[in-house]
Amino acid sequence: MKIGLFLTNQQYLSTDMISALDEQIAMVRLIRDKGWDSLFSGQHYLNEGDNQQLQLVPLLARLIPEAGEMQVGLGILLLNLHNPVYTAETVATLDVLARGNFVFGVGLGYRDVEFDAFAVPKGQRVSRFEEYLDLIVRLWTEDSVTYHSEACHLTKVRMNLRPVQKPRPPIWIAANNECAVRRAARMGDAWMINPHSKVETIRRQMVVYIDALKQNGKPSPSELPAIKEVFCAEDRKTALEMAGPYLLGKYRDYAKWGQDKVMPEGETFDQDFDSLIADRFVLGSPEECYEQLRPYWEEFGVNHLLIRTHWAGMPLSTSLHSLRMISNELLPELKSV
Repeated sequence: MKIGLFLTNQQYLSTDMISALDEQIAMVRLIRDKGWDSLFSGQHYLNEGDNQQLQLVPLLARLIPEAGEMQVGLGILLLNLHNPVYTAETVATLDVLARGNFVFGVGLGYRDVEFDAFAVPKGQRVSRFEEYLDLIVRLWTEDSVTYHSEACHLTKVRMNLRPVQKPRPPIWIAANNECAVRRAARMGDAWMINPHSKVETIRRQMVVYIDALKQNGKPSPSELPAIKEVFCAEDRKTALEMAGPYLLGKYRDYAKWGQDKVMPEGETFDQDFDSLIADRFVLGSPEECYEQLRPYWEEFGVNHLLIRTHWAGMPLSTSLHSLRMISNELLPELKSV
C-alpha cells in the first residue's frame, strides 16, 4: 500500500497565508522524512464564506522541491475551466519539475460560481471535460493536431514540450456519483475515490466501476487511489475532540457550496456531526484507524491511500500530532498491506 498526504489548502480569512504556506511546507517535510509515498492537493476558485486558498498549480510547483522522492499530483484540477493547451503545457511542466513522478488528477467540479466565472455553459460542463481531456492527450502524443471547437482552434500544431512520462502521466479522475464513476472508468487510468463516501456507497459504486471497465475492454487499474479524512490520537474520544470542530466546519462549507447536488441520491452533508462522520471518516487511535480503513484494501482493492488530516483553522501543532502518530504507528502497518 502506498500512503500519501492530501494537503489541505483552505484557510480562514483571518489566516496569514504566508504563515499557512510555511505550515504546509513543514508538513511536507515531515512526511518526506518519515517515508510517505506521495503528496496531493486540490483546487477551487472564488471560495465562499470564511474560506480562502492558494492556487493549486503554483503551490505544487513550490512544494515539489520539498517532496524529495515522493510522487506529486493534482487532486484535482478542475479540467473544464481551463484552456486545454494551457493545461497540457502546464502539466507537462509539472511532470518535468517532478522528474517524471507526477499524477494528472482531474474532475468535473460542481460550483456554479466557478463555471460562471470561466464562462462554461451549464449544458456543456461534461462535454467540455471530455473534449479537453481527449485533446490534452492528443497534444502530448501526436505530432500534428488539428481541432476546432467553440473553446479551441488548432491547425496542424505540435506541442513541443512533452511530459517526461511516456506516453503521458497517469490520469486519475475523481467521481462522486455513478455517471461520473462510469466516465472515470472509460477515460481515466484510475478512479480517485472521494473522501466523503460511506463504505456502502463505495461498495455499490465499485460494482459500477468494474462493470464499466469491462464494457470498455479495460483491465482493473494497477493503482486504485482513495482519499480519506483521517485523524489519529490516543483514542477516539481525543481524536473527536481535537479534529471534530475543524472537520465539521469543512463539511458545512461543502454543504453551503452545493456539493450535495453531485452526491449519490439521498446523501447530504447537512446533518449533525455524529450522523456525518458515521461510516465516513476515520478517527481514533492508530489501531482503531487501521480497522476502520481495512475494508478499503480487503474489499475494494485500494492500494494508494491519500490521507487528509488537517482542515481549515486547525493549529499546526494539532495537525502534526496526528501526522506523527500516523507516521510512527499507523504508516508501517499500512505499508505492509
